[in-house]
Amino acid sequence: MFRILAMLVGLLAASDAAGKVLNVEFKFTPFTGDPDAADMVQTVPGHAVVWMNNIPVTEQDIEAEEVPVLFDEREVAASIWVPTESLGGMVRHGKNVIRIEFQPSSGKAPYRAQLRWSTVLDETSERERGNTHTVTNEADSGLDDRPATGKVVFEREFTAEFAADEEWHHWPAVTALTEDDRKALADLVAKRLAAFTPDFAAVYALIATNGGIDVDAVRKEKCLEAAWEAGIRIAAAPAGKIEYLTTGNAEVVVRAKDGPLFLPENAAAFDTITDPELQMCIGSALSGVYPPRLIVVRSKDGTWNVAY
Repeated sequence: MFRILAMLVGLLAASDAAGKVLNVEFKFTPFTGDPDAADMVQTVPGHAVVWMNNIPVTEQDIEAEEVPVLFDEREVAASIWVPTESLGGMVRHGKNVIRIEFQPSSGKAPYRAQLRWSTVLDETSERERGNTHTVTNEADSGLDDRPATGKVVFEREFTAEFAADEEWHHWPAVTALTEDDRKALADLVAKRLAAFTPDFAAVYALIATNGGIDVDAVRKEKCLEAAWEAGIRIAAAPAGKIEYLTTGNAEVVVRAKDGPLFLPENAAAFDTITDPELQMCIGSALSGVYPPRLIVVRSKDGTWNVAY
């Protein structure tokens, strides 16, 4: 994404720019101040949760700080930025719904909240209007700007023809879980946890299923071996604090009621790794295998597997 000189939202919305859609981006900011009159506004502290198709994407605390107002269209700098092409199987080929929920720290103080969106293309377009020259690879930009007090929820449907069409996207929705399902999911978590042990063959097999991690590079650098030698161990949330959320789709979310599903038993052990490249390798490998939550699907034969 880039802009040269200025981007005019109204102009872009009317643009006849054609090109392949690469991404749909969403930006959210809660703030106080007048972006039409000032070059800086104050973000509102609180807690935000982003959902994609009823699947939790991220939770983020927003701190109070001054942020700039950008460009001629007076865009408030984003507190949360969601490039949907980075969300993998969460995003469906076709219609999707993103939801952003924000709970301010103060439930009584008024503020404004903005949700902006735009489509990113593989081509640029140029326009002249008066003395303004615009070059952009964005189109179909829009804005939802609201006054708010207390919790605010933004929900927007969008189309993602760029997303992969995964097999499980067409499977029936899971609307309820049996006790056998819950036991199978608990066993899946326990099996994944037990994989982190020498000779790490099971972990390497899991890494190989993650297209974002180079398993050969992890093997070559012996990142897992170095992590084990440094005393790094992985734990899971206690069984009583794990919950299983249906989503209205085939996916089921396995997560802890508070905090991440997986976490280091002894976070201080990471501090003994001083090589930056080794730190990055260990962090990438372990976070890919032991994410904050697991998204699982029930295969046609009834077995549960991690989708992403």
